[in-house]
Amino acid sequence: MNHYVQGDPLLCIGCRTCTIACVVAHEGKRIFEIDPDGYDFHPRLKVIKTWSVSVPIQCKHCENPACKAVCRSDAISTMDGKVLIDQAKCIGCKSCAEACPFGAIRMVALGFEVNPDGSRRSVALKCDLCDGLEGGPACKRVCPTEALRLVDEDGLSHSLTLKRQNTLKAASAPELCGRPQP
Repeated sequence: MNHYVQGDPLLCIGCRTCTIACVVAHEGKRIFEIDPDGYDFHPRLKVIKTWSVSVPIQCKHCENPACKAVCRSDAISTMDGKVLIDQAKCIGCKSCAEACPFGAIRMVALGFEVNPDGSRRSVALKCDLCDGLEGGPACKRVCPTEALRLVDEDGLSHSLTLKRQNTLKAASAPELCGRPQP
């Protein structure tokens, strides 16, 4: 089973600390030393905020990823339970972003690279679970409210068991079953 990071909207406060940790994990601390106007800030997750809830949207690293199935340039691969994008192979067609059922893939302009027609080169970008970085996903490590968790097979099984138990409790409650209450 592939792993993925899941956000808890009941705990997330929308502080976006996870987005900063993501950029630092992938770009290094040099981002604090450069001119902010000369750097494109591209976290691999997106915090969605509404009036009443906030939560980061990230790649779920699907078992049979739709993004990989539609990729025309073989830029998307699976390795060690992760769905990864090779930006050097990405042609910027946006098919993967359209195919992702979670909206977890964004198209971003790569620095100052240009296409033959002079337009800025865009590529797909998404969570890679901080592939190759020690300690796992940086977003999870820095979340001040512990709203992010790394879901693995054991964690998913535990979560499903709790949901089933709660459903059973709710179904057996007299007021929900139409039974007379004592």
